[in-house]
Amino acid sequence: MEPTDPSRVPGRIEKIFGTWKRCYGLRRLRWRGLAKAAAQVHLTAIAYNLKRTMNILAAAA
Repeated sequence: MEPTDPSRVPGRIEKIFGTWKRCYGLRRLRWRGLAKAAAQVHLTAIAYNLKRTMNILAAAA
């Protein structure tokens, strides 16, 4: 695996956050409080990663 170019990482992260906002409704948080908001972000990340994993596995098959 090649080392990642540090200048490209912020662009990749912003793309992921944009997807979360657009597709998973993270423009506003549903729950109040830091712990509940963090839980919502973590659940969104899990959903994003599961969907991405399924797409990668489908493309590899």
